[in-house]
Amino acid sequence: MPIEQKQIQALSALEFKARQVVEGFLAGLHKSPFHGFSVEFAEHRAYNSGESTRHIDWKLYARTDKLFVKRYEEETNLRCELVVDASSSMYYPDKAEVKEFNKVEFAVHAAAAFIHLLRKQRDAVGLTVFSDQVQVAERPRSNAVHLRHLMNRLEALMAAEAPARGQRSNVVEALHDIAQRAHRRSLVVVLSDMLDSEDRENEVFDALQHLRFNKHDIILFHVVDRRHELELDLKDRPYTFVDMETGEQVKAHPAEVREAYKTAMAERWHRLKLKCGQYRIDLVEADVEAGFEPLLLEFLTRRARLY
Repeated sequence: MPIEQKQIQALSALEFKARQVVEGFLAGLHKSPFHGFSVEFAEHRAYNSGESTRHIDWKLYARTDKLFVKRYEEETNLRCELVVDASSSMYYPDKAEVKEFNKVEFAVHAAAAFIHLLRKQRDAVGLTVFSDQVQVAERPRSNAVHLRHLMNRLEALMAAEAPARGQRSNVVEALHDIAQRAHRRSLVVVLSDMLDSEDRENEVFDALQHLRFNKHDIILFHVVDRRHELELDLKDRPYTFVDMETGEQVKAHPAEVREAYKTAMAERWHRLKLKCGQYRIDLVEADVEAGFEPLLLEFLTRRARLY
């Protein structure tokens, strides 16, 4: 099933700017910590005898009778790492049971939208796809051939059959892998349901902290089917619940476990939200039933107001 280009095109007018200062290698839209002679004026400094007179502010000289050079803030492009979870649980709900997207289709379309946005700004984009191990590790580049290659990778991921149960999520390995590969400050966009095993929760937080320690700007899209996965909104009849990642089965009646289940999921979300706030990570609940286009439009518009 091809990516819906019309929906992606709807986001093309938005400018996406990284929250923090980033390093890059092309002239783009993002502020750099380095100074040069570019478009945006930063400050004046005293003229040093013998240097070029090209950037002397002659109007200021006329007022002060002193020579000052204009100093500009160089602008640079963004390096973005897209991280997509392709573990078994991301293929919920089954494609035959949903009108729009399941979780992996939602993540793929959102990633494709980011590629389209960043391509218009001449930004470099890389792609990491992981399940129990890192499956794809494409380094950030900005040329058209590379970006088309990333689109092909995403379409292949979406067209693939759901993996057999037991292909678990290992977001810890994927995040540490990016932290080791990304030597420059980057924007890291993670699209995952974050269903790593509960006993590894602290390891997940350590991996996120590893990225923040390296000064990366992180956006975590927590991809969920809110109605089913968080609220357990099911018909009142007995079910056999199957863990898509481990294959473990539990027989239960939703009415008997709903409140305890919702409390446990709310506590888990609260811990994730608390840690993301502590590490200054943007956490976004991405409900697949809400659609990726309205979610991204709202998020990017809100984020743009910060600048």
